[in-house]
Amino acid sequence: MTTPSSSTTDPVLSVRDLTIRFKARGRETPVVHGIDFDIHGGETLALVGESGSGKSVTSFALMRLLPDARHCTIEGQVNIGGVNLLELTERKMTSVRGPKIAMIFQEPLTSLNPVHRVGDQIAEAIRYHRKMTRAQIRDRVLELLTLVGIPDPERRMSAYPGAMSGGMRQRVVIAMALALEPDLLIADEPTTALDVTVQAQILELLRDIQNRTGMAMLFITHDFGVVAEIADRVMVMYSGRIVEEGRLEDVLTQPRMPYTQGLLSSVPRLEDAGLRTGALGTIEGFVPTAGNLPDGCSFHPRCPHARPGVCDTAMPALEPHGRPDHPVRCLRIEDIAASDMEDLSV
Repeated sequence: MTTPSSSTTDPVLSVRDLTIRFKARGRETPVVHGIDFDIHGGETLALVGESGSGKSVTSFALMRLLPDARHCTIEGQVNIGGVNLLELTERKMTSVRGPKIAMIFQEPLTSLNPVHRVGDQIAEAIRYHRKMTRAQIRDRVLELLTLVGIPDPERRMSAYPGAMSGGMRQRVVIAMALALEPDLLIADEPTTALDVTVQAQILELLRDIQNRTGMAMLFITHDFGVVAEIADRVMVMYSGRIVEEGRLEDVLTQPRMPYTQGLLSSVPRLEDAGLRTGALGTIEGFVPTAGNLPDGCSFHPRCPHARPGVCDTAMPALEPHGRPDHPVRCLRIEDIAASDMEDLSV
């Protein structure tokens, strides 16, 4: 897929300085630290990182699904169609969810009510937002079930979620998200609980729908194998900050942040099947909790390239290195690049 040029098209979504803080026991804890990004029509931006990096909380902030102001503060700008969603009342936000921005959640069983037929659940948003007759709504539900590849949609629309497989339930959730033809679809780990065959089918389905409709997509995952199949651009997130960003091919072939390198080294490669290439790469340790971040670069306690007195003193800025559209957050990026070149010349 090709990425639209930001110079010729306005982004569907423009996020600036998004900051999220949770409040508890009289204390505010930052969980997302001033992130910026744009997504254009027809483009898929993958947001990648381990659990606890801040990916899902970012998506919930975009949808305005986080707790109210007594428990959570959201600052910055989230612009769709020239409107900052963070300034809308909840009533106005309900008119944006669905037609403008929709979301596929991680686990379909948490998105579907087990005591209501799937057809009724898909129809609910259509009935709320569109002036359509009962027959027109039914036809639209059948159209959506057909679009997402569910066989025998006439029968399936009367089924309950518990009578369907995991892959079928995920297709129903996708149908619900697409019911009002949103400009932006947020897919939060939509294939995590599925086997690899169904996962491939869901990714192909999302690509096909995107090609038909031209919608923008924010795809959240921890799996670079999935990223390689679906994304145009990639943002890598760690401890609530973007640490590397770039075009898919640049990030996959020239990862510069040690965290990105570690994530990629942990992915099995088909071309290595049957070869003695050694154990998969690992990243030692765990993502720090939001309220207990280390000084300096948040990744330095786990980083094989970290240097005392350098990486633990200041938070590095997200700055371009090489390509202007490939910024990296690392104080030792030049030293690491020089070391890599020396290794290649041996």
